[in-house]
Amino acid sequence: MASRKQRRRREKEKRHDYEIVEIDSEGNETVIDSSVLKPESSRNGKASQSRKARGGQPDRGRRIAQEPSWGRVMKRGLMFAPIFFVVVYLLAGDGMTVVGLIVQTLLLLVVFVPFSYFMDRLVWRSQQRRMAKSRDGS
Repeated sequence: MASRKQRRRREKEKRHDYEIVEIDSEGNETVIDSSVLKPESSRNGKASQSRKARGGQPDRGRRIAQEPSWGRVMKRGLMFAPIFFVVVYLLAGDGMTVVGLIVQTLLLLVVFVPFSYFMDRLVWRSQQRRMAKSRDGS
């Protein structure tokens, strides 16, 4: 349900009769008929139909997943390695040497890198299935 402020704003928009004009090269304004303008999509499902007509473009805010690659995952591992090192250092306390910290960080990376590749592959495959389903359904 719309708030009071939203309802007032809608009512105000409906009260005002706006004319859409076109300015020609000489600077004269000509009023455009409403029959010439294309109708705006309403919220009763026409917007979702137009989304299907666009050819399966992703919705606003969604990113297109890239095909998984070990190179990208290794770069991500290199970015996270210092973070893992700091976390291990903070959690280990004073009893661990620098070599021990590095070994623990490497063990974390050995788990993180394949898991990250697996997650990239999972997201990419699910997006491919979704895209195939939307293409077949249209």
